[in-house]
Amino acid sequence: MTYKLCLEKWHTDYMIKQAIKNGELYQIEKGIYSDQEHVSELAVVTTKYPDAIITMDTAFYYHGLTDVIPDKYYIATSESSRKLRDSRIIQMFVNDDILEDGVIQMQRRDAHFRIYDKERMLVELLRFKNKLPYDYYKEILRNYRNMVYELDIERLQEYAAKFPRSKMISEALDKEVF
Repeated sequence: MTYKLCLEKWHTDYMIKQAIKNGELYQIEKGIYSDQEHVSELAVVTTKYPDAIITMDTAFYYHGLTDVIPDKYYIATSESSRKLRDSRIIQMFVNDDILEDGVIQMQRRDAHFRIYDKERMLVELLRFKNKLPYDYYKEILRNYRNMVYELDIERLQEYAAKFPRSKMISEALDKEVF
């Protein structure tokens, strides 16, 4: 939880410090607290940046499209956001018109977070295919092909139409996925 939430529960900074001293509360890092001594790094990152959206390698992993565990957390933020100085994350600035498209809520162990759905992530995969290692791209694409009947094709086409180079994305969907 954040410092603000701690203040709502314990009312004063002194009471928060007493809760920490008594073992009721643990300070995980500056401004981040928990009632559990050990929390996942994902929970810390998503609590610290609640408006951020999990994307790219991190989202592919959490959607089960790859077994490659990313070294860093890939998050999408508004293009008008300030640069985040956190060595655990790779920040991607996204145009406000498409930032919220495809955002869903997900839970993993002790973390609740915002993440792009599988359809949005397929569009992202095709958009950034030249920036990804070839084998990694092919692995994720193969997993998408195996689940093609589970995808919402209408939503996928809707997303593809909103992005720059939408014609290229639509052609890649037809050639490589369907």
